Amino acid sequence: HAVVLAGVVLMTAAGFWQLNRLDERKDFNSEVRERSQQAPFELTSVLDEIDAGTLDPSTAEWLPVTASGTYLPDQVLEFNNSQGGRAGDNVVTALVLDNDTAGGTATVIVNRGFIPLGIDVPAPPAVEVEIVGYIRPFEVRDRGGLTDADDGEPLTEIRRIDIPRLTQQFPGDVAPVFVQLIASEPALGPGDPSPVVLPELDNGPHLSYAIQWFIFAICVAVGWVLAVRRSLTVRARARRAAIADSPSRADAEAANQPARTTSS
Repeated sequence: HAVVLAGVVLMTAAGFWQLNRLDERKDFNSEVRERSQQAPFELTSVLDEIDAGTLDPSTAEWLPVTASGTYLPDQVLEFNNSQGGRAGDNVVTALVLDNDTAGGTATVIVNRGFIPLGIDVPAPPAVEVEIVGYIRPFEVRDRGGLTDADDGEPLTEIRRIDIPRLTQQFPGDVAPVFVQLIASEPALGPGDPSPVVLPELDNGPHLSYAIQWFIFAICVAVGWVLAVRRSLTVRARARRAAIADSPSRADAEAANQPARTTSS
């Protein structure tokens, strides 16, 4: 009974947890749609607000921004990515901005896009560019995740866009957020990385998972009721059989009387 009760409670809790995940997913989708569809902001103005503490980087995520500057030649590959059903890398480099922010930020890291495995990494444009992209906060290591090397040497490959780590190898003050490229002028060519697409803005499998957990809990509860009823029925049948097989009281008394003898 305790195991069944614990199972039903855990399965029901898992179902409600999936419903909470569904609400979080809907809120995320709404935020991405609302922010990404706004008119682009000037990147330096957004960075000024972040430096002043009036705008949180997480609140600025997915805001479209514009910036102009010159790419540095050194690039870093964020490996273990996929897009369009193909495995590959994201090409990350730094853009030295034409105009500094109030906080003195002169460089912003740009995720130029995705290249499939086996494709040579295209060099960034050697001319001044104007870019449009989404603001993204730097990525942090999940619990149990592997870390990138931190021996002071410049990285050529990374597991995540960790701005505090990359700041060590790029000059100037580096912005606390990076830009996920949408478009560029000069325009992107066929040999350039493909801009990283927005995340899937659907509700995911959370509702179906929640329904499954609730069905499992109901099945366990119904199975427990049936098992208890069957157990009670079997025990009652056994008791009736035992009573039917046992001698009656009168028969027991007669069996205990001494045998009578007759004399001639």
